[in-house]
Amino acid sequence: MSNETIVNIKKSILHMTHYSKSSHVGTALSIVDILYTLYFKIMNVDPSTPKMQNRDKFILSKGHGSVALYATLAEKGFFNKEILDKYYVDHGILPGHLDMEAAPGIELSTGSLGHGLSVGVGMAIANKVDKNDGKVYVVLGDGECNEGSVWEAVMLAATLKLNNVTAIIDYNKLQGFGRTNEIINQENMAERWKAFGWNVVEVDGHNLQQLEDAFYSENEGPKAIIAHTIKGSGVSFMADRLDWHYRSPNEEQLLAAIKELDGTL
Repeated sequence: MSNETIVNIKKSILHMTHYSKSSHVGTALSIVDILYTLYFKIMNVDPSTPKMQNRDKFILSKGHGSVALYATLAEKGFFNKEILDKYYVDHGILPGHLDMEAAPGIELSTGSLGHGLSVGVGMAIANKVDKNDGKVYVVLGDGECNEGSVWEAVMLAATLKLNNVTAIIDYNKLQGFGRTNEIINQENMAERWKAFGWNVVEVDGHNLQQLEDAFYSENEGPKAIIAHTIKGSGVSFMADRLDWHYRSPNEEQLLAAIKELDGTL
């Protein structure tokens, strides 16, 4: 079942970026396994009551990967899959960057990088004040970790020992204009988060068991999961390719990608 759900999410991503002629298909494919694990294994969410008080909250700080979250929410049952056809088109419903008013289950409007973790830390603080046991999960891009505002949030969360917030770094080692570690070297990503006082776990970001174990691992303060991923994961001709940050699949490429995914079932 897990494999089928993941394939369905990836197919939706491919269809949405194809017919809308939009970017960031590679960006979206790299986080599907993370989102699947969160929404189908870890988080306390209820699609029939998306605003329930004690829910866990998810923030996709790298908001340009919005199609991955839209597709996951639809697969989970937050809204009808037909709404995915209204992505990034004239008179549509779902914008290219996330809008929390666009559809149920979206906790924060994102797209301007470097803001998601700061808001997530604020939500975690609020939960502590309200004695709400809901947890907060934030996915950041590795390129996004170039932003200073990320590290301000990191410092505050560690100082307050917020054990109800988890940051997941989508460490696919590519960003918009090149190799992440050639632009600003972050090869020591895990050591950096540890130095700021976070509990750190490194995993293969496409290994479901490693992801699940990392989410369940004990932590006294904030947790950072460094998820080593592949941009464009699941489609061989998109995998680890910078050009798929901005390209959209044409008809031939869409059919080839769908055929390849179907072969994994």
